[in-house]
Amino acid sequence: MPDVLDSLTPVGTNVPAGLEAACALPGVTAYTAVDDPAITLLVPASDELDPEVTILVPAVNEQITVEQFVSWCHEGLRDAGVRGEILIVDSSDDATPQLALQGGARVLHTPKRGLGRAYIDAVPYVRGRYVVMGDADCTYDFRKLAPFVDAMRDGTEYAMGSRWKGSIEPGAMPALHQYFGTPFTTWILNRLYGSHFSDIHCGMRGITREALMRMGLVSQSWEYASEMVLKSVRMELRTTEVPVTFLKDQEGRLSHHKRSGWFSPFSAAWINLRAMFIHGAEFFLFKPGIILFALGLLMTLPLAIGDITIGPVTFSLYTMLIGVALVVIGLQSIYFGCLAHVFLDYGGNHRERWRRMFRYTRMMVISGTAFTVGAALVVALAVRFFSQDFSLPAASATLTHLGVLGLMLMIVGFSTFCFTLLLHATSVSYGAAPDRG
Repeated sequence: MPDVLDSLTPVGTNVPAGLEAACALPGVTAYTAVDDPAITLLVPASDELDPEVTILVPAVNEQITVEQFVSWCHEGLRDAGVRGEILIVDSSDDATPQLALQGGARVLHTPKRGLGRAYIDAVPYVRGRYVVMGDADCTYDFRKLAPFVDAMRDGTEYAMGSRWKGSIEPGAMPALHQYFGTPFTTWILNRLYGSHFSDIHCGMRGITREALMRMGLVSQSWEYASEMVLKSVRMELRTTEVPVTFLKDQEGRLSHHKRSGWFSPFSAAWINLRAMFIHGAEFFLFKPGIILFALGLLMTLPLAIGDITIGPVTFSLYTMLIGVALVVIGLQSIYFGCLAHVFLDYGGNHRERWRRMFRYTRMMVISGTAFTVGAALVVALAVRFFSQDFSLPAASATLTHLGVLGLMLMIVGFSTFCFTLLLHATSVSYGAAPDRG
């Protein structure tokens, strides 16, 4: 692929603040992104010209570990028998960039805008066919890079690291994370998406560049980890898990969570759960909606002509009203679940399936008929009301039950009409907006 350097501008003498020492290193060349001047790419003298693998790692003030980390990466690349580049996405105000450059890594200096945003900023600068992600704190052993490379060379598109299938050094992970937080959130994601991951928060993972580009990451913070996992499921990527070794922090280094305060892990957990729930919205809508809708019909239709008594229990108009409420809630949940399928559909299969099922003309006839029949039943009840001195028949009367059934049919008909319009509106596209400047 063409080198991204072809689309960058050399920095020259206008060195960005904080990068003076890094740019002064022998053989280092600095470039500025034309579309985002806040981003600077620093290329070392010993740059790999044609990498097969990109080791992509964000770093913030990791001067304690980054030198050793880069050395581990070179060792891992040699052992894997692969040409590779190390791309450090740096937002530091310490010596991290110059130490990384001295070790032979490229440094992409970006504003500090969140962990997920660091990966997003880096995607255009990835040159390797395969990408291995991780942390620059030496908690993941990048000397053991070969299993990720081998997996992707064998056709895997997404290789997820697993500390549970590998090993966790004593003291490397707080007990709350190891025995509750990570297993619990992993279990939730597997339930939502029907996946079988053992460790969704492992920071070391591999993905093909092509899949990473198609994935279109949008997460700005910690939730990027969950977004990658769940999108790998949505996209039906060929996936495997790779055992990894998780090491404790080196002496003198504080993890990012500890730097941010005691609440940081809980905030990260909530951010990840939010991403899971948003991207898995249909889990909470579609199947529960079917259950509520079916239960509502069971409580409504048999009572359409009057009360039903079974032994000592009488199912009356009040039972029917509860059933109508369940029908309405259930139907809305089903329709919202269908729309969630459409909006979160990577391959377009769900979109086409729902459009075939809810063909426009057919659904207009069905919704119109339901609304008309319902309106007729309500009108009959209204006529009775006005003709009998503004009084309704008894709650047990057949006409009252039919009137309630009519209201339900009107709601169902109108909801179906609106859903059909929205469903088919998702296929509408416009050209580029005119320039208002």
